[in-house]
Amino acid sequence: MKYHTVDIKGFKADLPVMQLPSGISIAFFNLHGDSELTEHCAKQLAKELTDCEVLITAESKGLQLTHCTARELGQRYYAVARKSKKLYMQDGIEITIQSSITTGKEQKLYLSKHDVDLIKGKKVGIVDDVVSTGASLAGLEEIVTKAGGIIHKKAFVLAEADAADRTDVIYLASIPIFA
Repeated sequence: MKYHTVDIKGFKADLPVMQLPSGISIAFFNLHGDSELTEHCAKQLAKELTDCEVLITAESKGLQLTHCTARELGQRYYAVARKSKKLYMQDGIEITIQSSITTGKEQKLYLSKHDVDLIKGKKVGIVDDVVSTGASLAGLEEIVTKAGGIIHKKAFVLAEADAADRTDVIYLASIPIFA
């Protein structure tokens, strides 16, 4: 297997290069199960998000990252946009988003009433692992706006390909897309 090494603010990670169904290959970044990498990235992102009143992420790869970042910021709660509607979410809100580079299909995002109330009127920091095409980010922006939150910052561990040229996002390192 081929790997791409990325330096994330002093933490070197070897990412496996994997081919997507579309035919392009990406350096696959996965925080699941890596507590040391997750903690490092959360501490670095927290430095950029000190003026956010609340954080939001989409399940699932952003969950532990956002949990650790919120803890670093002293925030007890953070909002989670779920990809399936759970029983406790009957009085929440939902949106439909276009496909991301990794999912390749339309998805829905759901936000519970608790999380809607948590972000309403607040400066919100959107947190996730990777920004690429921006489809997942657009969905998070839409659900924050629909809930009455104020999008304050958008922070990622990695910016993939052209996303590194965006001026509206914060990221710790960039990675390419492979032909």
